[in-house]
Formats: sequence, C-alpha cells, structure tokens
Amino acid sequence: MAGHSHWAGIKHKKAANDAKKGKAFSKMALLIHGAVREGGSPDPDMNPRLRLILDKAKAINMPKDKVQRAIDKAAGASGEAFEQVVYEGYGPGGAAFLVQALTDNRNRTFPEVRRIFEQHGGSLGQPGCVGYLFDRKGLITVSAAAADEDAVLEAALDRGAEDMTTEDDLLQIVTPPDRLFDVRDALQAREIPVEGAELAMLPSTTMPVQGADAERALRLAEALDEHEDVENVFTNFDIPEEVAARLAGA
Repeated sequence: MAGHSHWAGIKHKKAANDAKKGKAFSKMALLIHGAVREGGSPDPDMNPRLRLILDKAKAINMPKDKVQRAIDKAAGASGEAFEQVVYEGYGPGGAAFLVQALTDNRNRTFPEVRRIFEQHGGSLGQPGCVGYLFDRKGLITVSAAAADEDAVLEAALDRGAEDMTTEDDLLQIVTPPDRLFDVRDALQAREIPVEGAELAMLPSTTMPVQGADAERALRLAEALDEHEDVENVFTNFDIPEEVAARLAGA
C-alpha cells in the first residue's frame, strides 16, 4: 500500500480504549444513524454500510437496545434532518486531512471543525484541496498475534485483496471497495479472527512529519475524531514509530 499511514492503526487502538472506557456508544449511534440514512434502509441485509457498522457495535459490546434505538431514530421516528458533509484541510507539517461528519446543523459543525484545525496548528481548506490524495478502499484489521501472517495473506489475496501491511501487532488488509465483504468472509471461514472491517479513504501517498509537528498532527487527528459530529478522520501523515507508540498509549 503506497500510502501507509500510522493513523489507521492508532485509530483502531484508540477505538478499543474508548470502548473500555464506555466512551464509544454515542459515537457508534451516530455511525448507525449515518449508515441508515445513507444506505436508505434500516435492514443490514439491504444496507452494506449498516452491516459494517453493526459489526463494529457488536465488537465493542454495545447493548442491543441502544443499537435498536439508534436504528429506529435514523429510520425516521425522530424526524430529525441529518446530512453528511466532508471537510478538507492541512495539519502541522503539511499533512492532508479528510474529515467525514454527520450533522443536523452545518452552521454549528463547520466553525467547530475549523476551530479544532486552528487550535492544533492546522487550517481548513477548500473542498477538493486534498481529496484527490485519497482513494476509497476496504480496510480489514486482524491481530497479528491471533493469526498466521502467511495464512491471512493467502486467504485475502485469493478473494481479491490488493495488499497487506503490518503495523505493530496489527495486520491491515486493503481491498477494492466491492471485495471487502468477500475477503472478510473468507478470513472468517478459515477461523481467522477479524477485528475490524470498514470502507475507508486511504492515502495514495504519505507525508513524513517529524518532531513537534508529528505530535501536533496526531493531536489534531485525535481532537477531530473526538468531535461528536465527526464520523471518520483520514490523514496521510507518516510519523516516527516512537511518537505514534508514545501518544497511542497516552
């Protein structure tokens, strides 16, 4: 994968930590809401994106009643009007940032996202300023300690995966968007435990960011990810391993 970025691995670990702290359910409800609205159906068999989000909800042990309430709310019971928006900008060291959000009020979300960029040494740009640096892909995460790397690679490539990288204790498998479920199901059929599967915007190239800028860029990504309206944060920064390890454990 030409654009390997540390952020995907850090975000995966952060999500696991947030789940342990009980901080993840409200964000997951937002993701469910967005998946139902975008996919046009509250039925996961008819809505692939919702199916992925429900897998995530199950992985963090989100109670079934909370999941169902989120689905019912998104299906129109509340009458709330949400829309998906994308913000693009630059972080410290020139790293590109692509932010997907779900909001019921653009006039609230836009200045709040802009403020987060500015507070962390970045700047919000015009639509399209960095989007061309990212490609839509399937991304599957497997624990390296729980599976044989060669077996994972063989199973993934056999069903159409494009690449696999290793970061710390994680195997990250990249697929074409339309092969995500095929590859995931093939891994599970071989009893390879899949920790995560999602559609993501992955960088085609990366931007090396060093020193204080590396720490600030990671803090920017985390701050954006914490915002209640933000669904996903994608970035192309390539920061030193020691910085990623230190801040991921903070």
